[in-house]
Amino acid sequence: MIELNWTLLLQFVNFVVLLAVLNVICYRPFRRLMLERQQTVDGSYQRARELEVKINEKMENYQLRLQEAKMKGHQEKAELRKGALADESRVLGESRRLAGEQVQALRDRIAAEAADARQALRQESQVLAGQVAGQILGRKI
Repeated sequence: MIELNWTLLLQFVNFVVLLAVLNVICYRPFRRLMLERQQTVDGSYQRARELEVKINEKMENYQLRLQEAKMKGHQEKAELRKGALADESRVLGESRRLAGEQVQALRDRIAAEAADARQALRQESQVLAGQVAGQILGRKI
C-alpha cells in the first residue's frame, strides 16, 4: 500500500523542478525550432505559390504574343500572296499583250509577203503568158 509521507511531497517537488529544467533546456528550444521550421515551410509554400502565379502570368503573356505573332505571320503571308497574285496577273497580262503584238506583227508580215508574192506571181504569170502566147502564135506579143 502507498504511504503518504514527506517523500511524496519531495517527489512532487522533484517532478516540478524536473519539468522546469526540461522546459528550459529541451521543450522551449524544441518548440522554437518547430515554430521556425513551420514558418520556413509556410514561407516556402507562399514563395512557391507566388512563383506559380508569376509563371502562369508569363505563360499567358507568351501565349498571347505567340498568338499575335502567328496572326501577324498569317496576315503577312496573305499580303505576300495577294501581291504575288497581282504581280502574276500583271506579268501574264503583259505577256499576253506582247504575244498578241508579235502575232499581229507576224500576220502583217505574212500578209505583206503574200501580197508581194501575189504581185510577183502576177508579173511573172503575165511574162510567162506572153512568152507562151508568142510561141504559140509564133510572134512577140
